[in-house]
Parts: sequence; structure tokens; C-alpha cells
Amino acid sequence: MKYSKLVMLVAFVGLSGCGSSSDFSDLQSYMDEVRAKPKGTIEPLPIFQPYESFTYKAAGLRSPFQPPVKIELVNRAKGSKLIKPDETRVKQFLEGFNIEVFEMVGTLSNSRGMFALVSGAGGVHRVRVGDYLGRNYGRIVAIDNSKVDVIEIVPDGEGGWLERPRSLSLKERS
Repeated sequence: MKYSKLVMLVAFVGLSGCGSSSDFSDLQSYMDEVRAKPKGTIEPLPIFQPYESFTYKAAGLRSPFQPPVKIELVNRAKGSKLIKPDETRVKQFLEGFNIEVFEMVGTLSNSRGMFALVSGAGGVHRVRVGDYLGRNYGRIVAIDNSKVDVIEIVPDGEGGWLERPRSLSLKERS
């Protein structure tokens, strides 16, 4: 019984605010404004612009951030049939990466010889003379305190192979 009286009291208080005020002037002015507009004036839809697809065709070109390579056909070195990579040799881990990702960060030496520390390929790696580095069959031929000398074997484009020297210089602290 108490519960039903409480519900009726809440309903009475809630409904008492609904009809007591008769100030609808703002609603009346809005309705007059809507009725004053002419019938059937719907704004036209915007004009559809067709999508033009774009195909990127410069993926195979030289990167604009690399210096241009000047090749003079007359002075270009000819490859030799005597020079060729050893295809039967088991590849080392660091041969799976471009040589450009590596930089020399230090050296180590002990009774077994001198080692270079190269950063790249997800970490710092210890290499020595005779190890291979890079995708172009790069073999380390010399290590000193300031650089690592590498000889790469690259195709000359005419069926022969060329030996190309490369160096990884010591990276100073930055």
C-alpha cells in the first residue's frame, strides 16, 4: 500500500510540470517560419566527381636520396670469366642483408686476432677477416682500427664478374 502511494505521488509531481505553462512562443515562431517556406524547394545533390586511380610507376627507379651513378660506357671496367662467386659455399647470416645497413662501431683483439664490430641486421655482430658480408658475395679482406675493407663480386652485365672494393668506416659517437 505504501509503495503504490509513493508511485502515485511521483507520477503526480512528474505530470504537474507538463501542462501548467503556456509559453510556447519560440515553438510558434519556428512553426510560422517553416510554414512560410515555399513547398518543394529541396537543394540539389552535389555533383559526383569520379575517382581517378593512380598507379605508382617509379618503384623500380633509383632512389632520389642516393647520389647519381655516372657510368661511362667507354671507361667501364670489363668483367672476367675467371672471377666468379663460389656458389657451393654455405652462406653466412650477414650475407642476407645489403651492405649499406652495416656500419663499423668498434674493434676487438685477442690472441686469436682482430675482430670488427659491425652494427646492423638487428644487432651488433663480431666479424673477422675471411667472413662474408652483404648480398654481393662481399668478403672481408682487412680490418684496422678505423675501417673494414670488403671485396664484393658483382656481375658486369655482360656475363662476367667484377671485384668491387668497399669500406665500412668507423662510426664516431653521435
